[in-house]
Amino acid sequence: MAQESKPVAQVDVRNIGGIDEASVTLPEGVSILTGRNATNRTSFLQALMAGLGSRQSSLKGDAEKGEVTLVLDDETYTRTLQRRGDSVSFDGDPYLDDPELADLFAFLLENNEARQAVARGDDLREIIMRPIDIDSIEAEIRECKREREELESEIEKLDSLERDLSDLETDRREKVESLEAAREELESVNDELDELDTGIEESQTRKQELENAFQRVRDARSKLDNIEFDLETERSTLSELKAEREELHETIENAEKPDENADRLAGRIDELRGRKRSLDDDINELGSVINFNEDLIDGSGIEIYEGTPSDDPTDALNADGQTVCWTCGSEVGTDQIEATLDRLRELRSDKLDERSEIRAKIQELTDQQSSIREAEREIERAQERLTAVETEIESTESRIADLEDQIESKQEEIEELEQDAESIDVEGYDESIKLHREANEIELRIERFKDEIEEIDDEIDKREAAIERREELKSEREELASRLTELRTRVDRIEETAVEEFNEHMETVLEILEYENLDRIWIERRETEVREGRRKVTRTRFELHIVRSSSDGTAYEDTVDHLSESEREVTGLVFALAGYLVHDVYETVPFVLLDSLEAIDSDRIARVVDYFRTHADYLVTALLPEDANALPEEYAYTESID
Repeated sequence: MAQESKPVAQVDVRNIGGIDEASVTLPEGVSILTGRNATNRTSFLQALMAGLGSRQSSLKGDAEKGEVTLVLDDETYTRTLQRRGDSVSFDGDPYLDDPELADLFAFLLENNEARQAVARGDDLREIIMRPIDIDSIEAEIRECKREREELESEIEKLDSLERDLSDLETDRREKVESLEAAREELESVNDELDELDTGIEESQTRKQELENAFQRVRDARSKLDNIEFDLETERSTLSELKAEREELHETIENAEKPDENADRLAGRIDELRGRKRSLDDDINELGSVINFNEDLIDGSGIEIYEGTPSDDPTDALNADGQTVCWTCGSEVGTDQIEATLDRLRELRSDKLDERSEIRAKIQELTDQQSSIREAEREIERAQERLTAVETEIESTESRIADLEDQIESKQEEIEELEQDAESIDVEGYDESIKLHREANEIELRIERFKDEIEEIDDEIDKREAAIERREELKSEREELASRLTELRTRVDRIEETAVEEFNEHMETVLEILEYENLDRIWIERRETEVREGRRKVTRTRFELHIVRSSSDGTAYEDTVDHLSESEREVTGLVFALAGYLVHDVYETVPFVLLDSLEAIDSDRIARVVDYFRTHADYLVTALLPEDANALPEEYAYTESID
């Protein structure tokens, strides 16, 4: 709720409800529209609702077009109503793009759903939760769970890396020890070679020739060793790829084939959504018709008859209980209109029930569609990966065959080089070639140890760097867990808050209004099992309790049906106020509109208005003069709307 002072709101109306033309200024705070019945107070409230974005307004019976202009905070908002055959279209640039919250919890006229839900014993929980996008919350929950699973998998890998780190360090120490031993062994062999070479009497040229021959052998053996290492790596890769291929085949074969087609479900969902939109329009239209006719019967509606109207609105009814039909101009019995109204109310109630059922069905089909598409995506990902693995296997097998050919060729080359070395005639050759071969093998081992130690060092560095990220990943996982908890409990929190708000405000209001033998009205939040389609699910229900006291002071539980009209109206208003506060409607629209409070006595109306005024920047209410007299003089009063 805004705390800063708000400027006045200017509302200009033409051809809405029973209004030809009207211009009303609404200052911040409480504005009272006072007057007898048939003075267009309700029509003005409906016009203001239209300017704020609602569709629950009616076009004047003899007009083809109506319009509302609202000037607020130096901004101008417009709404036009245009008759098109049997319906009325809405256009313009109103204050709200989506009026659902305001229609439910701020525009509290007689036909307001939140007020009527209490009187009819409707599902109060459905009214409170209607503005919540459950589909969006559940989609976000699924995304959070997917991200959490990925993080947990990565953290598990890092935990495994840390466990293996000590094994790597042990392996490194053993390789270093082996390297040092090989170097000592090489040094010993080289010493023997030096002694042998000293004793060999030959020309420097033949010695160099012998050394060069041995060097060519060493080089060839070194290359052979590298090729064999590459071959071992490729064979290991091939083994892993084949194991993955088997897993992918098993995943695809074991995947459950969906019973339904996701696209077919999408078509059914679209049909249901179209039906729901149609029901929304029907419910709004029925609400307007019901409200219009109720106003007509009680004398507060528009004046359809020709001639000069009497000051007494009851003159619209003749002595035989007849009134003028607003559609055809003929006289019909009031009881006939009441009967029609009952049928319209019943029809609207049926459509509300059907809309609830359609919502549940849409939710069920949307969940089913999401499950099917996720299963299809998993199979598709497995098939794509299988194709990639098959390609990698072919490439790896090709590289293995090429490496095997290289090894065979290199082995032949080494045999030829050794034969060349053996053909060199040098005294002491046999012992020398034996030592050179031994030195060559030791040097290869040394190079292999160096490479392995370098690989281990790189692996240790990578693992240590990765392990450092583990705390960051754990922090992200905790944030996701908190987000999941928040999403999972958001609906619960809204329900709990709605119940708390209602119970708290109801207790306060009952204390203020001082109803006799009415001790408490409160909502209990209960879990019940209901059937949705072919499955049973747990749903929350708001159960309304009424506690009274008998003349001897004994408390007993009563029902809504036994509430007086005044008590029922107050309960409906407080329930709407709970929704208004739970959904922070004051942040969406700065107005609260009240109408049809005649069932409440004047003194209590004054207390209700005083209680509600603290929750909105602008509180606009329509009252009869005798009820308005009980309110403070500092409120703004408008006595005539043309």
